[in-house]
Amino acid sequence: MALNIADLFEHAVDAAPDKPAVKVGDRTVTYAELESESNKLAHYLQAQGVQPGDHVAIYAKNSIEHVVAVLAVVKIRAVTINVNYRYVEGELDYLFDNSDAVAVIFERTYAPLVAKCAPKHDKLTTFVAIPDVIEPDDQSDISEFGGVLYADALAGQSDVRDFGERSPDDLHIIYTGGTTGFPKGVMWRHEDFWRVLGGGIDFYTGEPLSEYDQSEQAKQDGRMVTFPLSPLMHGGAQAGLLMHLFAGHLTILEPKFDPQRTWEIIDENGVMLIFMTGDAMARPLIEEFERKAATGTPYDGNSLFAVSSSAAIFSPEVKERWIAALPNPVYTDSVGASETGFQGMGMQDKEHISSDGPVVALGPNSVVLDEQNNVLDMESNVGKIGRLGRGGSVPVGYYKDPEKSAATFLEVDGKRYSVPGDFARIEEGNRVTLLGRGSNCVNTGGEKVYPEEVEMAIKRHPAVYDVLVVGIPDAKFGQAVAAVVQPREGETVELEELREFLREYLSGYKLPRALTLVPEIPRNATGKAQYPRAKELAIEDLKTREGVSA
Repeated sequence: MALNIADLFEHAVDAAPDKPAVKVGDRTVTYAELESESNKLAHYLQAQGVQPGDHVAIYAKNSIEHVVAVLAVVKIRAVTINVNYRYVEGELDYLFDNSDAVAVIFERTYAPLVAKCAPKHDKLTTFVAIPDVIEPDDQSDISEFGGVLYADALAGQSDVRDFGERSPDDLHIIYTGGTTGFPKGVMWRHEDFWRVLGGGIDFYTGEPLSEYDQSEQAKQDGRMVTFPLSPLMHGGAQAGLLMHLFAGHLTILEPKFDPQRTWEIIDENGVMLIFMTGDAMARPLIEEFERKAATGTPYDGNSLFAVSSSAAIFSPEVKERWIAALPNPVYTDSVGASETGFQGMGMQDKEHISSDGPVVALGPNSVVLDEQNNVLDMESNVGKIGRLGRGGSVPVGYYKDPEKSAATFLEVDGKRYSVPGDFARIEEGNRVTLLGRGSNCVNTGGEKVYPEEVEMAIKRHPAVYDVLVVGIPDAKFGQAVAAVVQPREGETVELEELREFLREYLSGYKLPRALTLVPEIPRNATGKAQYPRAKELAIEDLKTREGVSA
């Protein structure tokens, strides 16, 4: 046995075979059923020539088949490649080429795009079509590129676990969301991935777990009902799923985020823990909760004891509304990235909500580095801003990108650190305030402005639904702070009024000098901000205004 994702799942199967593992819609599968189905798919992939170390793309929304696919691939020591199901042809071509995928497991509704891409990728020879979870009757043609239906692939395959010994050094790759430039494949050793993303280190105490600790928990009665709201093609949701499978919990998944459906699922299933992506999910959820309460037939929500947000801003204004409506759960901001794993967590209550950014206690091996890549002492540098990094279990690097690997995965005093570029301010008590990605920092007249800090203040404005802050060219200051705002329905926002409103929360140099109103803020499927597109919108608006004034 090894500290390997497949082994850790199989330990849970052996400990609690009859417990429910995953639920999607009306279908629930037990740990034994999930094991049986994934073993069959694993044997099919082996029969098609998929070897240890080969890359298998998974191109699907959240579904039980998606979970089966992930488990089947790791069982045969192959490597999963997460595919954004919103990709267009060119983006798919890039990913299939960059990842060297030899097989793709895809929802049948995406067959037309697979058909366009398949002839251009000689290595891609195995195609398995799973039912579309939203459109199960989809009949898209898969014959022209040799596709096989999921049910046919499993038919006649053995469900026996006979895959041989695995290694903690097997690779697990997570492609980043690609908010700036093309997505990059972050290469993790299985053991390192488990340590920092799969629960292999206790998030609260920092103590490392042993191989069977989670599966021993799986034997206990009353395991948790968890509900990650993000797509499994996002690394955070995938990590949350695997962590809870290792420990015998029930994970509920939905193929599409819908606030009303989310609250119905929480109440119907007694969901205890939800994971969400900042305001992109938190705001519509609390607005739906408030809407229903106003009808006199409110949602219950009393089963929730933990609400966790990561990967995007969970703003003070939205947090305050959650805590007012649902005071009993524990609210946490989790900090991390595909390149670092879990770095720290901050607990929030109504008396302690930061207006600057998420304030988190740093986890094991998390550090702050200065501009010369020196690790800063946390006690003597309170108030100083640096880059957030993590040592200990660190990825091998980016797949096929040694240059970017060298820039992100640094060696300092003989230790390797992952430093993807997030800036943080050191606070007292081994805590930091997260300020955002340095590549998005606005340098205006020599002053550095971190967009997420400004965004959190702007979101307090009653007419603002969503916002991104970017830097645009400015003749006087080099860059100017620009706000791209999605107003609430029926509302509008004026620049000078917004600036006046913000003076209570921000220094003058941080106030936006330009305002662009848009019908919808550009975000990807996981809710992550698309800053390059927001910048394009702001510059286009600026040029239009200059053209009008000329």
